[in-house]
Amino acid sequence: MSKVKYYYDSETLSYKKIEQKKGRRLGIILLSITGSFLGGFILLMIYLNIPQIETPKEKALKRELQNMKLQYGLLNKKMDQIQDVMANIEDRDNNIYRLYFEANPIPEEQRKAGFGGINRYKDLEGFDNSKLIIETTKRMDVLTKRLVVQSKSLDEVAKLAKEKGQLLAAIPAIQPVNNEDLSRIASGYGWRTDPFTKVKKYHYGMDFTAPRGTPVYATGNGRVVRADSRSTGYGNHIRIDHGYGYTSLYAHLYKYNVRRGQKVERGDVIGFVGSTGRSEAPHLHYEIFKDDKRINPINFYYGNLSPEEFGKVLERAQRENQSLD
Repeated sequence: MSKVKYYYDSETLSYKKIEQKKGRRLGIILLSITGSFLGGFILLMIYLNIPQIETPKEKALKRELQNMKLQYGLLNKKMDQIQDVMANIEDRDNNIYRLYFEANPIPEEQRKAGFGGINRYKDLEGFDNSKLIIETTKRMDVLTKRLVVQSKSLDEVAKLAKEKGQLLAAIPAIQPVNNEDLSRIASGYGWRTDPFTKVKKYHYGMDFTAPRGTPVYATGNGRVVRADSRSTGYGNHIRIDHGYGYTSLYAHLYKYNVRRGQKVERGDVIGFVGSTGRSEAPHLHYEIFKDDKRINPINFYYGNLSPEEFGKVLERAQRENQSLD
């Protein structure tokens, strides 16, 4: 309760109660309310114009957010660079590597396809920087898929390269005896005069003259499937299975330097020139089979002959002379 106030009346020599007027009381109330509103407004303006005081934790979080924005920006720049490099690799993969190995190029839509179906980025929505985070994550996902596709493609190219390398190493590609001066070719593939009957007979290989004991070389990588004298006319002979349908035959040998089942590489010495079997003089009779059919060996000397040398060999091989077996 408010205190009752009195004043001293000198005329009556007594204390009298002070009675406040109703208007004055209302004015005081209104003045108090107005003062309160005014004071609150002033305090609000002061609060809005004075920088807010941040707690250490708020400052740390703010710095962390700014750093994340910076890192996302740098990440996007790096992804731009990676995408340029990836595009270059993809272009070479389609137009060089796969073309060389006769493989179909990978369609562009398969390399750069996005991700359909459900919203994979729902958990990243609802934040101040959701757009930045979602777009960056999408780019990362697409880039990752492109890397996976390219990795599988390079695995396939590596396999094709290995197979092609094995094929190139297996195909008979050199002359079976040392013939640097190109003078050892005695007879070629085709119709020739038989040395015994003196009539025309089809000669299914090439004859190389050489002294008895001259080394004979494997013309390609493969496995020896025969090293015996059980074929009529060939005498001591060797057959090498090169794979891919190719087989080479070396006949009239003096002796062997390999055994059946042995793996050999191009250039290995497999035997020595002789004159066993149906042979008129020491020489090597050389044949090549493709899918069990005899083919002309002249087309398989690209491994150690220049174009000029090949021309000379071809000219000698085409002469219709007498064969030596």
